[in-house]
Amino acid sequence: MQEYDFVVIGGGSAGYPAAIYAARFSLKTVVITKERGGLLTTTHVVENYPGFIRLSGPELMQNIEDHVKDYDVPIVDDEVVDIEKDGDYFIVKAREDQYKAKAIVIATGTERRKLDVPGEKEFYGKGVSYCATCDAPLFKGKVIGVVGGSDSAAKEALLLAEYGSKVYIIYRGDQIHPEPINMRRVEENEKIEIIPRTNVVTIKGDKFITHVVLDRPYSGSKELKLGGLFIEIGHLPQSELAKKLGVKLNEKGEIIIDRLSRTNVPGVYAAGDVADMEWKQAITGAAEGCVAAYSAYEYISAKKWDE
Repeated sequence: MQEYDFVVIGGGSAGYPAAIYAARFSLKTVVITKERGGLLTTTHVVENYPGFIRLSGPELMQNIEDHVKDYDVPIVDDEVVDIEKDGDYFIVKAREDQYKAKAIVIATGTERRKLDVPGEKEFYGKGVSYCATCDAPLFKGKVIGVVGGSDSAAKEALLLAEYGSKVYIIYRGDQIHPEPINMRRVEENEKIEIIPRTNVVTIKGDKFITHVVLDRPYSGSKELKLGGLFIEIGHLPQSELAKKLGVKLNEKGEIIIDRLSRTNVPGVYAAGDVADMEWKQAITGAAEGCVAAYSAYEYISAKKWDE
């Protein structure tokens, strides 16, 4: 079993900065991540990360990963499946190995929320997608639907409009609510049309998606012909590991932290989308990760450890 001062669980825009700062505090640190870069690697364009006017999500995360490597922090491609307390220490159990740590930060992020309608599973990879950055080029010239009303949904639609002949944003509310700059871009894009107060209730097709069924008529019909459907309706926090440790969660399942990224369990910190910050951005997650490393350093330094 390998021993570390600080184990970072998650290699995204919160976990990587935590590792950088932990290394700067001379904490023996390791990053264990199921997916390098996290969900930000599925973002087409990032325009709101200070220091970079415009770059892709994968480019940003590669830059941050290179920064981690510059501090000689090992990045382990593995999935943490359990965490247990062992006296004052934590035993972090991954699929391939185990790690003993004085402190941990949970930066596991979120997973995409599913629509949970008939046809969604059947047509996943056959017209149904959750990542425009990954799949947009496959839908060149097609009529495409985007379900959701967030800023992420608007950005998906804008990217898909570069490839598709028409893009419908299907949203259950009265009006989509992206950032103002992206709202303006949607309104100015002739390929994009918003269908408000509407839900997709069924996805249909043959070998590939052909149309969806709506819960209210649009242009006289509840059937809308589509060559692709992208689902962007939010995310679910990956907080199961924290819950097992007795870490308090809010009603959304997010890990409750204070301004120093501390949870209710000493030595356990959280950062990024898995935590209960209302405004979730790469930069806020990075800040929480940095603060978590500082808090872990203070905690480890103040405590007497039995060797």
